[in-house]
Amino acid sequence: MFSLALRRSFSASHFLIGGDWGAENLPHSHDYRLEVELEGDRLDRHGFLVDLVELGRMVDATLETYRGQSLNQLTAFHDLNPSLEHFCRILCSSFDQSLKQPGIRSLTVRLWEDESAWASCRTTKT
Repeated sequence: MFSLALRRSFSASHFLIGGDWGAENLPHSHDYRLEVELEGDRLDRHGFLVDLVELGRMVDATLETYRGQSLNQLTAFHDLNPSLEHFCRILCSSFDQSLKQPGIRSLTVRLWEDESAWASCRTTKT
């Protein structure tokens, strides 16, 4: 099994809804760190699991939707608490839909909102 991962950093803001979480209920921003990890059992004819440049372009294009934005105002978060877990799932789903390379067996997205707190979402392909 082969693994390939890519990291990106970006900032976005949000405020939590639906409960009393003190300061988290007020608008604030995070400097997020994202890791996208792919796993597969075979390499292509060039020795790649995926083209890392193309993966980077896909990730960067997706992140442009969120970079510098208030998550609460985005369609993806309509009627959702913009928690770290929801954000991670939304990103994972978006990347999963964009990945069309054969041989990818799983996709894992890890999203940190600071140095100590992160969420993870994993999808598998059959």
